[in-house]
Amino acid sequence: MPTPTKPANVIRLEGKSHRTKRELAERERTEAQLLTGKVIKEQKEVRENELAHREFQRIRKLLKNIDKDDDLYGATINRYCLLTAECIEFQEKRERFYKQIEELEEDRESFAETGELGEYYKLQMNMQKNILALDKQVQVKRKMLLDIEKENIMTIASSLRSVPKKTEKKKNPLLEALTGGD
Repeated sequence: MPTPTKPANVIRLEGKSHRTKRELAERERTEAQLLTGKVIKEQKEVRENELAHREFQRIRKLLKNIDKDDDLYGATINRYCLLTAECIEFQEKRERFYKQIEELEEDRESFAETGELGEYYKLQMNMQKNILALDKQVQVKRKMLLDIEKENIMTIASSLRSVPKKTEKKKNPLLEALTGGD
């Protein structure tokens, strides 16, 4: 898979490129045209969901720090925040089911005394199936979150692709000879 093209500001920071100044200027101009210049907006659904709203505020602040808080990314970031909130909600549901299973296990003796041990096992099996179903849903949502993170410089690997490589300054042998090797 080819490496993605670096933004013009990264190419400028690196100080080396096969591109001409004209090509670099054209690239900066087209990159600027891709941004709306409008600050990222929070959708109503995100604003109304406390968990999603907190995540949106956190991400907006981070994006602002790297000058990526453009509304062009708004739909994706809003979706990311809603998915994050849904993951948290599913995990909380899973914990409730787990606690209910523990309570059910404590009541096992009463089921045995009343002769309804079969009912006990059916309840336990259904709760375990619910936990597994919740786990599957969380995994799907986590995959979606990771995909969004990769596309929006929210993972270490994707952010490293945007950082200029440090280049070693080339030594000029003539200048060294004239200055005495300093």
